[in-house]
Amino acid sequence: MARPITLFTGQWADLPFEEVCRLASGWGYDGLEIACWGDHLDPWRAAEDDDYVADRLAILAKHDLKVWAISNHLTGQAVCDDPIDERHQGILSARNWGDGDPEGVRQRAAEEMKATARAAARLGVDTVVGFTGSSIWKAVAMFPPAPASMIDAGYQDFADRWNPILDVFDEVGVRFAHEVHPSEIAYDYWTTVRALEAIGHRPAFGLNWDPSHFVWQDLDPVGFLWDFRDRIYHVDCKDARRQVGNGRNGRLGSHLAWADPRRGWDFVSTGRGDVPWEQSFRMLNTIGYAGPISVEWEDAGMDRLTGAPEALEFIRRDAFDPPSASFDAAFSSGG
Repeated sequence: MARPITLFTGQWADLPFEEVCRLASGWGYDGLEIACWGDHLDPWRAAEDDDYVADRLAILAKHDLKVWAISNHLTGQAVCDDPIDERHQGILSARNWGDGDPEGVRQRAAEEMKATARAAARLGVDTVVGFTGSSIWKAVAMFPPAPASMIDAGYQDFADRWNPILDVFDEVGVRFAHEVHPSEIAYDYWTTVRALEAIGHRPAFGLNWDPSHFVWQDLDPVGFLWDFRDRIYHVDCKDARRQVGNGRNGRLGSHLAWADPRRGWDFVSTGRGDVPWEQSFRMLNTIGYAGPISVEWEDAGMDRLTGAPEALEFIRRDAFDPPSASFDAAFSSGG
């Protein structure tokens, strides 16, 4: 069977869940990567309410869709972040924000991530995609200089907060796929190495590969797949285009909004940016990745009702399946 292609619903959470299902099915998607915000999926209800789980699955089935992964990026972000401030209030549920006390927010976010693992298991899903947050992202600019002790403490904080969450993931047989992304504990190659070391390389913690975040950092997304091949638990397809080189646009974005032409990079429709897609899909075949390929739509310069089906068409054409066993056997025998 060909790898399923799904649509991540995070950028569609302003629409009712059933409407997103209707659209995705009509375009030809195989399923959804369901976001735990909007009305798409309440992880607490899914962890506790059989009727609610049955309702979500029935809506998917009505539209001939399946689910292989759910995502809770927004809540995961609050588990380790420091500072916790009005930015978090803007993305968190009222339940998780509470009175806004930072440590209380972190603790409630951690409990919801445990509930998300349980919700995934009850939906028949084995992967939760998301963010971890980071207490040391604030030190990334390196001035004033961050002492090694501060960085060490940041990774210890990550381990202390996420190991109890991962214990629940192990308990219910679900894996966490961390999206390597600026503002997270693992945002590039070497921070990914350090994060895996911090939690003892436990199998419950793997990676969501989204190449857009590699491109604008001048990292190699294909080599990353090979080096972390045993940890690629999920794949999100999102493209990015560099807009640097004119002496004005910087990679850090200058606090400018998405799609502002003064930025040094922007997200664009899959196949329209700088991600080396053919090499990436070939490497996914090489490492034996058989999970879903999920379209994450985030192009501020194109209408999503045009872009989402365009992205699906591109991936259907270019994400070719690996050679069949019969071909391998014939090739090795000289036939």
